[in-house]
Amino acid sequence: MVEERPFEVAAGEQGELFPDASLPDELVGYRGPAACQIAGITYRQLDYWARTKLVAPSIRTAHGSGSQRLYSFKDILVLKVVKRLLDTGVSLQNIRVAVEHLRARGVRDLAKVTLFSDGTTVYECTSPEEIVDLLQGGQGVFGIAVSGAMQEISGTIHEFPAERADGGEIESAQPDELTLRRNARRTG
Repeated sequence: MVEERPFEVAAGEQGELFPDASLPDELVGYRGPAACQIAGITYRQLDYWARTKLVAPSIRTAHGSGSQRLYSFKDILVLKVVKRLLDTGVSLQNIRVAVEHLRARGVRDLAKVTLFSDGTTVYECTSPEEIVDLLQGGQGVFGIAVSGAMQEISGTIHEFPAERADGGEIESAQPDELTLRRNARRTG
C-alpha cells in the first residue's frame, strides 16, 4: 500500500530534471530488449510484467506473434523503480499499488518523488520535511529517489536505438557531457 502524501513545492527545491524543451518525446519509444538493458531487468521479467499489466508499454503493446512492444521513457523509469523495489524485498502486491501512484504522475512530478519502504508499506514523499517526518517515526528503512533513477536512465538511454510510434524521424539530440566522456573513454 502506498501512503499518499500531498504534493508540495518546497522552498529551495532542486531545479527540474527536464527543462521545457528537453522533456522526453511521448511518441519516442524503445523496444523490449533495449528497455530491459536500460532498466536492468531480464526479458522474462519484462514480458511477465507486461502480460500481468504491472508495467505495460504505453506507446505500443504487442499484437500477436512478431509484433514489438514500444516502451516510453516513463515506462522504463517505472520498470527501473519496480526492479529496485523487488530487490529490496517489497511484495509484488505492494509494488502494484506503488506503480499505480507513479503512473498517475507526469514525468516532471516523478522527479520530485522519493519512495520509502519498511518492507511492507511503500511511502511516497515529495519534500525533505516529509522524509524527515517519516524517518523520525521509525517507519522508513530504505528509500528510492526517483530522480536518481531518471538521471541514470537519461545518461544511458541515448545509447540505445529508439523509434517513433508514428513512424517519423527521431531528432538526434546533442550528447551530454557524460555521454561524450564515456564515448571518449571507450575509443581510447
